[in-house]
Amino acid sequence: MPRIDLNSDLGESFGPWRMGMDREVLACVTSANVACGFHAGDPSCMVRTVKAAREAGVAVGAHPGYPDLVGFGRRNLACTPDEVYADCLVQIGGLAAACRAAGVPLQHVKPHGAMYNQAAKDAALAEAVAWAVRDAAEGVILLGLANSLFEEAARKAGVSFAAEAFADRSYQADGSLTPRSRPGAVISDPDEAAARVVRMATEGTLETVDGAMLHLRPHSICLHGDNPEAVALAAKIRKALEDAHVTVTPLKEVLFS
Repeated sequence: MPRIDLNSDLGESFGPWRMGMDREVLACVTSANVACGFHAGDPSCMVRTVKAAREAGVAVGAHPGYPDLVGFGRRNLACTPDEVYADCLVQIGGLAAACRAAGVPLQHVKPHGAMYNQAAKDAALAEAVAWAVRDAAEGVILLGLANSLFEEAARKAGVSFAAEAFADRSYQADGSLTPRSRPGAVISDPDEAAARVVRMATEGTLETVDGAMLHLRPHSICLHGDNPEAVALAAKIRKALEDAHVTVTPLKEVLFS
């Protein structure tokens, strides 16, 4: 029986400003990527989110990004590999401390936004992220884009790698995500998104924006939950997977069971 993890980016509120529907999303996913304060979130939000994930029985991961609160970490920055390493090391370390305080293990690290997209195509940046994962905490999984440079970087650093795909994003023929600035980058039809996820989990295939067939078998699917429609989509996708007899379980269970 196929197994897959469902993850979502959470803990993105900052001070009195609130973003996302974290508690509702936690009912749908098995792993949470918690923002670490550089692109979103703050220390209090990190602690609250880790505790909420623990209460929901959801595994916790760190979600480091570029130091870009104004741009929500989605703007490409000219950071050197050393800077990316240091930024990730500090962010992962902070989230690991929040996990220790809550009595839960840090399961994985998933880079955010522009850092994620740039490192997926830049070996030096991917390796900087992977080495930060290795040095910040023991036994932590690097979660990155399927069929990208993250996998080789994880191998070089000696950390476990998990391949990720996106439920509501379209793909280019090279396996990269369609930039958000282009038409069709985001899939808004719930039935289409659910069908795509089931196909990835059971067949390991996905149709790209130009009609080509992409082969990928992700360990984890990213679901978004920043509005009621996104939460409903997340619930629909989980039900579609379960109806297709796919076991939905945390990332460590997918990789090591």
